[in-house]
Amino acid sequence: MKTAEIRSKFLNFFQSKDHTIVKSSSLVPANDPTLLFTNSGMVQFKDVFTGKDSRPYSRATTAQRSLRAGGKHNDLENVGYTARHHTFFEMLGNFSFGDYFKENAIKYAWELLTTVYNLPKEKLWVTVYFEDDEAYNIWKDQIGVPAERIIRIGDNKGARYASDNFWQMADTGPCGPCSEIFYDHGPDVWGGPPGSPEEDGDRYIEIWNLVFMQFDRDKDGVLHPLPRPCVDTGMGLERIAAVLQHVHSNYEIDLFQKLIQAAARETNTTDLANNSLKVIADHIRACSFMIVDGVIPGNEGRGYVLRRIIRRALRHGYQLGQTKPFFHKLVTDLVGQMGDAYPELVEQQERVAAVLKLEEERFQATLEKGMKILEENLEGLKKGGVLDGKTAFTLYDTYGFPFDLTADICRERGVEVDEKGFEVAMQHQRDTARASGKFKTSQNLSYSGQNTDFQGYVTLETEAKILAIYQDGTSVQEAAEGTDVVVVLDQTPFYAESGGQVGDAGALTGFGNAVDVYDTQKITANVFGHYGTVSLGQIKVGDAVQAHVNVQRRVSITRNHSATHLMHKALRQVLGSHVQQKGSLVDAEKTRFDFSHDAPVTQAQIAEVEAIVNAEILANTEVHAQMMGFDEAVAGGAMALFGEKYGDEVRVLDIGFSRELCGGVHVKRTGDIGLFKIVSEGGIASGIRRVEAVTGQNALAWLHGLNDSVVQAAALLKSSPANLLDRTKAMQEQVSQLEKELAHTKEKLAGAMATELVAQAQDINGTKVLVAEVKDADTKFLRDMVPQLKDKLQSGVVVLASVAEGKVSIAVGVTADKTASVKAGELVGVLSEKVGGKGGGRPDMAMGGGTNPAALAAALAEVPAWVQAKL
Repeated sequence: MKTAEIRSKFLNFFQSKDHTIVKSSSLVPANDPTLLFTNSGMVQFKDVFTGKDSRPYSRATTAQRSLRAGGKHNDLENVGYTARHHTFFEMLGNFSFGDYFKENAIKYAWELLTTVYNLPKEKLWVTVYFEDDEAYNIWKDQIGVPAERIIRIGDNKGARYASDNFWQMADTGPCGPCSEIFYDHGPDVWGGPPGSPEEDGDRYIEIWNLVFMQFDRDKDGVLHPLPRPCVDTGMGLERIAAVLQHVHSNYEIDLFQKLIQAAARETNTTDLANNSLKVIADHIRACSFMIVDGVIPGNEGRGYVLRRIIRRALRHGYQLGQTKPFFHKLVTDLVGQMGDAYPELVEQQERVAAVLKLEEERFQATLEKGMKILEENLEGLKKGGVLDGKTAFTLYDTYGFPFDLTADICRERGVEVDEKGFEVAMQHQRDTARASGKFKTSQNLSYSGQNTDFQGYVTLETEAKILAIYQDGTSVQEAAEGTDVVVVLDQTPFYAESGGQVGDAGALTGFGNAVDVYDTQKITANVFGHYGTVSLGQIKVGDAVQAHVNVQRRVSITRNHSATHLMHKALRQVLGSHVQQKGSLVDAEKTRFDFSHDAPVTQAQIAEVEAIVNAEILANTEVHAQMMGFDEAVAGGAMALFGEKYGDEVRVLDIGFSRELCGGVHVKRTGDIGLFKIVSEGGIASGIRRVEAVTGQNALAWLHGLNDSVVQAAALLKSSPANLLDRTKAMQEQVSQLEKELAHTKEKLAGAMATELVAQAQDINGTKVLVAEVKDADTKFLRDMVPQLKDKLQSGVVVLASVAEGKVSIAVGVTADKTASVKAGELVGVLSEKVGGKGGGRPDMAMGGGTNPAALAAALAEVPAWVQAKL
């Protein structure tokens, strides 16, 4: 039974049992930013199980793509060396949300395995949690499994409910016993049944796990029965395929065999049992689906996981002798195997291949050098030796070798890596970078008073009291006129720089004193520092002041910040869900937004993004901000970036069609933005693009400037702005025609000049030598003239020179029959030195020149004698 058939039979079986077939969710979890990748079938239903979400169905079945290659769930180092470890795998599952429970879950599993897949009943063993008499009795009395093949598994990890057969989502919350189904490969394979000392052998292989969410565990560890118990099951497609195809390794199933053959083809490998082929076959699945789901290679988070998997595959290709890009060519083979089940893979086939090829080309240049360095360091180490951490860090930092790639290679040689030394070197680099990146708020201001109450969401002016004053980083009680200070207030409308938004500017005014504030920064998370200059009188700790934010500046900032949210959503809509913010700067002039994307944004795409954003602005919808729990916010669709730190309570901002977590200040309605225009786009790093945009009056000013340029250009071309494009095209065609005519004229002149120059050639010992200075000729003209003159001379030496803008250009040509004695490169070198420069080239053609035109005539006069000496 082929893998594709196994998958479809599973889904169709449960559909016949009133289950809704639910499409596989993305590898990037939509409802759990704390999870690096989707690693099981239940991830997309997590909120349903906890009661935070509801679905229109109470029974579901899926074939869920999953990944275990980063974070807590990481099988990467075992891939290719064991029979059943993968980075990417498919988890078949059926789920009940408060509908059926243990009895039906067990009956469905047994029916599918023994009736649909036709597995021999006597080959199946089951385990249950040792206290779960209900499940035990269902297996024994209703299904008819002999008692000797039903094994009770107890708490074997030193704590209550710490058992392989007791599942829990976390330390508290939903949990319950589970029942696992094993397949017996027979006595020819070593190993014992589950729970026995030989359970790690390959004879008894777990193929399905039935989780019964039966309890709610409180903080004291007490289990309370759930009012609506649920079922969550998981069966690895690759494992059940191995059983049904009568093989012992997942890599022997039909799907992997096709990919292994493709990897062998692209690496010119004949040994299909080579472990490196298994690694490559596994990794092409993982990498392709990660890219389909919006991940692109990078240096952090999910992007780094993708990059290191790609590089691990390339290293195994290199180990097989393939030094050219090959990995991306396997995408076509993968589509042939899995495209029917995952049409999104077909739709993005070209993009996936392009991303992989680009990453291959980037890494291929350093792979060989890095491998050479590693090989040299491993050469003197014996098995059991240790590769020093400094070398591992150099490979990582200089050559882009992920640490686990170095560790992988060392493991194959029986060598360990000094991980502690690597971390020391890494920390040193972080400390150095941090020290060089200090900015003005790193004055280490010592403050231990009350926090600043931020009022800036609702007002731009408020009364406040000065809590502290700093001058040159030192706390003072008062500051005189003309001094630069940092002022801490008990409350403030000034926004302190964070989240990419710059700090507010404005003024603090009191009775006979004032501070001009040019920036606001956080001293601590909840204490704001107002950076400014005392412009009037003297300020003291305890003074009452009126805090005024520069209104016009703040309004411009809010326009740009709100537009950034709309632009982010529009970019994801136009370019794909892989787009994710990688940095931003929002000030009064513009918004600068960095995001993940692997190709330049086309002009048509920019126009589409602008249209979407401006449509949201014209809709003039009200902007809403509310505080809520982090989990609630994410469940409600708020975008949370992986790697960002969020508290239990977060501020959720709804702007038009965008919902994000944001603590910044924003417009009240989308119409307040006025107008949105992207003014630049470009790449700033591998896989990272940057756009800059303007809004409101700045956008209008930009358009006015553009219009002025168009009007002026139209006037210069004697056209109207409306006809400027047509006029420009006509001018281009005219210029092109004139250039052709000019080139033709130059050819005629060159031919005539060549005839004239040849007549000036001297005869030196039977060799024609032509030396001439050509007036008003550029380097290209000289280079093109020399071959013509050589042809006309048929045998001899040509030296041409010209002077333009104070620089000398020299071209020397020697016919083939004379290059044995006269070298063009040597002669041009001599002449160039005499005119204050350098030159060189082939024996038959060479170019040079210098910066001393006054010496040219004398240099050319010496050519005949120099040639005569060489003949």
